[in-house]
Amino acid sequence: MFGLEALDLARIQFAFTISFHILFPAITIGLASYLAVLEGLWLKTHNDTYRDLYHFWSKIFAVNFGMGVVSGLVMAYQFGTNWSRFSDFAGAVTGPLLTYEVLTAFFLEAGFLGVMLFGWNKVGRGLHFFSTVMVAIGTLISTFWILASNSWMQTPQGFEIINGQVIPTDWFAIIFNPSFPYRLMHMATAAFVATAFFVGSSAAWHLLRGKDNPAIRTMLSMAMWMALIVAPIQAVIGDFHGLNTLKHQPAKIAAIEGHWENKGDEATPLILFGWPDMKEERTKFAVEIPYLGSLILTHSLDKQVPALKEFPPEDRPNSTIVFWSFRIMVGLGFLMIFTGLWSLWLRKRDTLYTSRPFLYLALWMGPSGLIAILAGWFTTEIGRQPWVVYGLMRTADASSNHSFMQMSITLIMFVVVYFALFGAGLGYMMRLVRKGPKISEGTDTPDGGPGKKRTPARPLSAADDSSDADHGDDVRLTKEI
Repeated sequence: MFGLEALDLARIQFAFTISFHILFPAITIGLASYLAVLEGLWLKTHNDTYRDLYHFWSKIFAVNFGMGVVSGLVMAYQFGTNWSRFSDFAGAVTGPLLTYEVLTAFFLEAGFLGVMLFGWNKVGRGLHFFSTVMVAIGTLISTFWILASNSWMQTPQGFEIINGQVIPTDWFAIIFNPSFPYRLMHMATAAFVATAFFVGSSAAWHLLRGKDNPAIRTMLSMAMWMALIVAPIQAVIGDFHGLNTLKHQPAKIAAIEGHWENKGDEATPLILFGWPDMKEERTKFAVEIPYLGSLILTHSLDKQVPALKEFPPEDRPNSTIVFWSFRIMVGLGFLMIFTGLWSLWLRKRDTLYTSRPFLYLALWMGPSGLIAILAGWFTTEIGRQPWVVYGLMRTADASSNHSFMQMSITLIMFVVVYFALFGAGLGYMMRLVRKGPKISEGTDTPDGGPGKKRTPARPLSAADDSSDADHGDDVRLTKEI
């Protein structure tokens, strides 16, 4: 069907499940650090606005964390079910790295998550803040081990092959492989930027509906400061990451650039737009800027960038996909930088919270960070093809011996279950966002205390029927947009 084979369906299934999964850890990483900052500011300033925001975002964090754990378990099982030959070949490296992630990050998060979510009035302020910080550190440690495993697959070292299996010889070299520092910084920073725009979009939503209070303003202000500072830093990290990729995976860079061949000693142009045709081996409708490709990728005006025709056809990534996924990521990155700069200009004019054109931009930029992460992930993983372990094992040699029918059935099941389960979870999380933070009026328990309704210590209890009262305003705003 559609010219697909069992291997293609296995790749589609893995791409589908990881595309869902990667969104949840990205927001979890950013929100965990955001919560630690909010609680730290509350302890330092005693400003109740920070505490109100902590209570609000901790519920969203909890729902997101749960969906991330569930979707992550599926990824681990797929290594054994759909990619058993890869697990047999490289399991001595990837297995321990994922185990280290569980023993360090997951146990740390699990140990302190309960205190963080349910211990606000049960432990001291210092211990609660410590728990929040430990959860935030746990998410970063998790990122460390996952990126170490993936980066080793991109730039493998510290091993030898014995009897057709990878045997570790230097764990320090395996973990701190050549691409690891750049991938770790790029992914962690992307998570912070994505969370900033998620928080900023939520604030813009409420301001556009006329809900203006110190908590909403603080949300937007903190989000835009993060965008202003971190988005340009991400661009610099991306440049270093690109130089590292050029050194270790030149075919990926050639595919990203849609660059097929060098002409004499001419510098490499930058192709802004076009359509790379893998069959005709050329980029159609190319819009080029002379010399700029060499300047960006080699930091010179005379050096050339490797071209796709320098590699055998069977070793070339699909340039059509990575060419455009990379440009989506970069285009959104420039929009993020522009949004941060615009927010600074409005802040100086004291109109940050009232400029409706800006608030609409901030609203629509809400998913931009997550879309950029997905586009970047597609660029990284599809650009590595046809290798599952770069230069060592091809993807075609890594899959399990499943039939086309088996892969078709499981793929359909995954699509149905994921859209039903995580669609409902995302819908619920957005319902929490639409409610907005509650103003506690100076009490440590915003919904508790004498004569007040007590809120159960469960994240799912946050969304009650009162949010339905805002439905009419939501519809009106949607029509206005």
